[in-house]
Amino acid sequence: MTQSTGPRDAPLHDGAGRQENRATQEDPARTSEFLGPKPWLVLGGGGLKGLAHVGGREALREAGVRPVGIVGTSIGALVGACFAAGLGWRELAPLAFALERGDIARINRRALLLNGIRQESLLLGEPLRAYIRAVLPVDGWDDLEIPLQINAVDLETGDTVWFGPGADTSVSLEDALYASAALPVLYPPIQVGGRTLVDGGVEFTLGLARAEAQGATGIVAIDVGSGKRSHPDRVREQGLVAIHQRIFSIMAWRSRSREVAGWDGVPLVYVRPRLDGYGTFDFHEIHYFLEEGYRATRASLQG
Repeated sequence: MTQSTGPRDAPLHDGAGRQENRATQEDPARTSEFLGPKPWLVLGGGGLKGLAHVGGREALREAGVRPVGIVGTSIGALVGACFAAGLGWRELAPLAFALERGDIARINRRALLLNGIRQESLLLGEPLRAYIRAVLPVDGWDDLEIPLQINAVDLETGDTVWFGPGADTSVSLEDALYASAALPVLYPPIQVGGRTLVDGGVEFTLGLARAEAQGATGIVAIDVGSGKRSHPDRVREQGLVAIHQRIFSIMAWRSRSREVAGWDGVPLVYVRPRLDGYGTFDFHEIHYFLEEGYRATRASLQG
């Protein structure tokens, strides 16, 4: 892989983030042996920044780390499904570079009308569903090469629902993937299996406990979610949807931070790519996301 040239704008960092990175780098859990015979890969949500997972997977392959299971949330669920189906850097990098805004983000024009506030979402759901169908090389759960667990949140009860072998497989893989990525306000919820479901990151953006419950002897978690800080002027310029997404990302960051800081389960390699300051749909930064995922994962594995 080529050396990353870095972000267009310097990423934002905070003291807590720097301390967290030092702690994980000093942890002796930076070898595949430490992860034990059944390492699991946990992939978090973060919009287009989730393409960093693709680079991270290549770094794991080079290091000889072969996950026996995957937990994915939102974009992490879709990328995780591609991994579970046997796809890697060679297949997924070209797909990432070919991705265009219209493939997954088309405006729901009714939301722009006078009474558009009553629409379910700003974006149409079908383009995202069509993209999921197009990139997945398998039809269903039984076709996956390794187990996959993905989550969504029940809009009625607020409970997290898990899909995949060992959980609910009555819902199709395509529907489960869409549900996990149905970010409120941006994409419409999906009604399936008697439930109305939205993005799994509403409760758990990084499913560490789920991986441990599935028998993981060690976990590699790649966290591509937004950090504590952002650019307030840029957010305000983009309007109410951007402000809403920023509030959502702050809450998700706090949840992830508490989970990682308080983790006392199986050995954990926590990978935090330098993605702060980037947005959910920064299509012009795809090259950087791929390369930074690779760099950050490789550095974390090396200690």
